[in-house]
Amino acid sequence: MFPLFKPLTLSVVAARALIACGGGDSSPTDSGAVSTPTETAEARQNRLSQLGRQIFSDRNLSEPRGTACVACHQPDQGFAGNNGSRIGVALGSQPGVLGIRNAMTNAYQGLVPAFGFITADGKTEAVGGHFWDGRADTLAVQALAPFLNPLEMNNPNAQAVVAKVAASTYANDFRREFGANIFDTPDAAFTQMGVAIAAFELGALQPFNSKYDAMVRGQATLTPAESRGMALFQDPLRANCAGCHLMNPTSGNPIDSPFSEFTYYATGVPRNTAIPANADPAFFDLGLCGPDRSAPVLPTSVVPGTRAEQFCGQFRMPTLRNVAERRAYMHNGVFTSLRDVVSFYATRNSNPTRWYGASGVPNDLPAPFLANLEVTKAPFNRAAIEGPALTDTEVDDVVAFLHTLSDGFVPTQGPAPAR
Repeated sequence: MFPLFKPLTLSVVAARALIACGGGDSSPTDSGAVSTPTETAEARQNRLSQLGRQIFSDRNLSEPRGTACVACHQPDQGFAGNNGSRIGVALGSQPGVLGIRNAMTNAYQGLVPAFGFITADGKTEAVGGHFWDGRADTLAVQALAPFLNPLEMNNPNAQAVVAKVAASTYANDFRREFGANIFDTPDAAFTQMGVAIAAFELGALQPFNSKYDAMVRGQATLTPAESRGMALFQDPLRANCAGCHLMNPTSGNPIDSPFSEFTYYATGVPRNTAIPANADPAFFDLGLCGPDRSAPVLPTSVVPGTRAEQFCGQFRMPTLRNVAERRAYMHNGVFTSLRDVVSFYATRNSNPTRWYGASGVPNDLPAPFLANLEVTKAPFNRAAIEGPALTDTEVDDVVAFLHTLSDGFVPTQGPAPAR
């Protein structure tokens, strides 16, 4: 894996996303930052990124102290991870307090659009937004939520967080960026914390330096197993992973392979019985319909007859970049093996008792929302009588390909790409 704190030049997409977050210009009129006439925009952004890194890694910003943002976004776990929890969902700063969801990776999040709905080919789909349920439109907004979540960093309010930043070793750096009197207005300072963290995430956590990226640039060759896995990944009648996890290996530019279309699906993931909240059989995490957000308000452009209830149980599809490094998978962390994830997709229809027990019925959605399950896209449109979508060997090949999406690969064919 690549070093967490290696400064990287912002890509064009990262810079545009940062501007959308409110951090694209460090001039005093926008943020209170102090800059010289000769300082470049890139230098200002790199400085802001370094400040964001310090906030991101500060263990004093939780209540009680001891938990930093990086605890759930660890570099050796694909910038995911659950603060040491082994049950698939994140452990909070308070001992024994566990959330209901697996911490998402915060790498490559500059590719995620704001939340909304798209209508095409007679179907309306939700797309974009940060978190599993898309409730934050920008990285800067998303970065602030864990500080105030009682199941995460557990601060009582923004003022309490800002007071800790004001007492930190990097407080003067914060004043330099956002004005000498920024801490006099805690709400404004809290907002700017999100801007700084977003700058760090966009500047350092999307390097596009995996083996796949090197292959796209013509600097590496996949092994036979990896090549077979990529072919299956793209095969619309077999694994069909690329039908949702978008890629373009022929473009020459890795940014054209985000490995997600950032839409929402109810895939029928098995219930994770280790989650404390799931001890209540009446509790269900419905993603777009709560409990962490209200059911979405539909625009007038949706297909006639579309109802908000049709999105209950859907979760946003994460990028597969660095997926092989993660320790838990899916929104509820029920899988701890990447091979199990691929096997689930290949056999959900042909062997449902393997995943749901004797009933063979998806068990993490209430009965009224079972109709929301994805059944139209391969491999979920496969009849049970047709058997698994992939053989065991083919599952291994797909997993081999997914390992090529891990960052930190050093190419040997040709010079390193210019940034």
